[in-house]
Amino acid sequence: MATNVFINNQQPQPQPPTLIAVHSNQWSTGICDCFDDLNVCCFAYWCFPCFACKTTSEFGECFCLPLLDMLWTSTQMACIPTCIPPISMSLRVAVRNRYGIQGDMTADCVYATFCNVCSWCQVAREIKRRKQTHTIINAQPGIMGAQQYMMTTQPGVITSQPMISAAPQAVLTSM
Repeated sequence: MATNVFINNQQPQPQPPTLIAVHSNQWSTGICDCFDDLNVCCFAYWCFPCFACKTTSEFGECFCLPLLDMLWTSTQMACIPTCIPPISMSLRVAVRNRYGIQGDMTADCVYATFCNVCSWCQVAREIKRRKQTHTIINAQPGIMGAQQYMMTTQPGVITSQPMISAAPQAVLTSM
């Protein structure tokens, strides 16, 4: 999906705006940062099974996969000694690996076991923030012949996941 952008600046700007995309190797929010995205935490609190299924689906996995953790909960109540919810742990590790977030499986194990709902909220916030697409427009003045033109290029959509994008477009307007 390409968009043509026409910029016709009559006055030169002292310094063009700069936008730098930074991909962090840390979680964008902490484990207890529910107030960063209150909608996510309220959804998780009021309907956790639906929330977990939605989060798993947004990550690209089968939406009913978290229901296996419900089976884990029932085995805990039957006194079968397992301690780690497997789907919660697996999804947390998968998110960390896909987005290049530093950490280890020990921390993932602790969060998935003792802070399960908060861990799911952190994972959902991370997926939501890393999936947001950004469009960067690079405007550079160019001179062609006797007239001055403003050439606007749109390099495409920048995402944190690989995607196929169209070639950059350029639009020339008379100054």
